[in-house]
Amino acid sequence: MDNLPPILLTSSVIAMDQSVHLKDEKLRIFHTLESIKKWLDISPKNKYVLCDGSGFDFSSLVAEHFPNANIECLSFNNDPALIKIHGKGFGEGEIIRYALEHSEILSESQWFSKCTAKLWVDNFLECTAEWNGKFLCQVFFSNAFSLKRSKPEYIDTRFYIADTNFYKAYLAHAHIDIGGVSGISIEDRFLEIAMREHLSGFIFKNPPVVCGVGGGSGKYYKDSRIRRVKERLRSWVISRNEKFETLFNRP
Repeated sequence: MDNLPPILLTSSVIAMDQSVHLKDEKLRIFHTLESIKKWLDISPKNKYVLCDGSGFDFSSLVAEHFPNANIECLSFNNDPALIKIHGKGFGEGEIIRYALEHSEILSESQWFSKCTAKLWVDNFLECTAEWNGKFLCQVFFSNAFSLKRSKPEYIDTRFYIADTNFYKAYLAHAHIDIGGVSGISIEDRFLEIAMREHLSGFIFKNPPVVCGVGGGSGKYYKDSRIRRVKERLRSWVISRNEKFETLFNRP
């Protein structure tokens, strides 16, 4: 297996989900290129796949800005009517499906990292060092710092690492029939599948430090030392709960 998983960046220059605040296409392009620059600073030896679901071809921009990087650019047109019904999680699921079917880089690897475009993960190399051979993600738990009962709420699908065959077998269709009347998000569905399959050791011991601009808010995530310490403390507290300790990775 390769020492580093290819990084799949999921993009949609045209915001098909009209609930997001960041709709300006020039800004969405700018922040996507910004994230690639950050990724190359973090892991310059990585292979990257940038897949856009709104038909925008990044090839010329990537060649201009990152001529020496190993970046494969793909694009296709998602179905805006289905995204309107099922939400942006559906669109992202279709982007990943398309990339796995058409990317040469992904076809040559047994695993991959997925990150939403416009974002990057500062401690990516630390995250990959935890690899468990199947699936690694971050889970949000309610009431981590209170006396109320904690429980897993959803999986953070902005960034995760997956074995390709595992993803195809269990997660590739997670975006089908979300949103709409069901009200279920892709984050809810991922957690539902993880629990149904009785996964263990699938939560990062050290939580990913996700940075960049959130498409929904249109603002940069606050990246401070306090935030990082708080996230690690939250993870530590929950992992010491006997109900959830087996869910956390022990690299």
